Amino acid sequence: MVYFCIFSLISLLTSNGSSVTQFILLGLTQQPELQLPLFLLFLGTYMVSVVGNLGLIVLIVLNPHLHTPMYYFLFNLSFIDLCYSSVITPRMLMSFVNQNIISYAECMTQLFFFCFFVIDECYILTSMAYDRYVAICKPLLYKVTMSHQVCFMLMVGVYAMGFVGAMAQTGCMLRLSFCGGNIINHYMCDIPPLLKLSCTSTSINELVVFIVVGVNVIVPSLTIFISYTLILSNISGIHSTEGRSKAFSTCSSHIIAVSLFFGAAVFMYLTPYPTGSLDQDKVSTVFYTIVGPMINPLIYSLRNKDVHIALRKTLKKRLLS
Repeated sequence: MVYFCIFSLISLLTSNGSSVTQFILLGLTQQPELQLPLFLLFLGTYMVSVVGNLGLIVLIVLNPHLHTPMYYFLFNLSFIDLCYSSVITPRMLMSFVNQNIISYAECMTQLFFFCFFVIDECYILTSMAYDRYVAICKPLLYKVTMSHQVCFMLMVGVYAMGFVGAMAQTGCMLRLSFCGGNIINHYMCDIPPLLKLSCTSTSINELVVFIVVGVNVIVPSLTIFISYTLILSNISGIHSTEGRSKAFSTCSSHIIAVSLFFGAAVFMYLTPYPTGSLDQDKVSTVFYTIVGPMINPLIYSLRNKDVHIALRKTLKKRLLS
């Protein structure tokens, strides 16, 4: 329903003087011998992503002992990963099978939701880092600091930042005209390849990209860095080896997810456009649009005893019933 509303709104705004009404997405590679292997690889990746994220969502909903701030944020992370991988991957799979034609309105709609969910991911990872900071550094105040109201307001902020950033990026893209070429050297409607196709000045767009991406990468990454600096400082003061090990294990999964996501985003958007190769951009985009959503549920579940217990309980109930 939300997708349809955004698509309808963008359709009404497409009278921007462009002679281009549709684009052709070239996909990840043009080498015929790689089409089938890559199709099978990314189809498998997408299936693992859907099953993993949907499985975590169902486990968290069905098990009351997982109704805590940590799993509330993990629920939203899985939801975001599930949504934005579904916005990107099916279109990518189509490019391996036949010519992938996408209308102008569909392209802008995909760009909007891609920006929305990617920015959401930046801030949900930040919220999870803050949650771990409070849990480890201020355990006695945890229930008060991370109350239901606080968690809800944090999530409102997460989605609000995503909406504002997506509107800024998509709005700036709608002002551009596309007069000639309509072949996008990518598997999705992303900002850099679209800017290269525009026949009008893109200086404002590049400035907006730098500001929006800079704010949505620097602020969350700085907050996460400060949180984990304080966490590591606190952990170093724990005398119990078991206590230190438990604290490290609760943080290590999150650090891996943050490093993968922010590393790829910085490489993709904060390097100068003239020196960046679109082929390199496509590869780096794969990491946080396809690989990340697949790895996140594995990272947060494989080493998590609470998830293992919840899975056993849920399976036992289903088998007994």
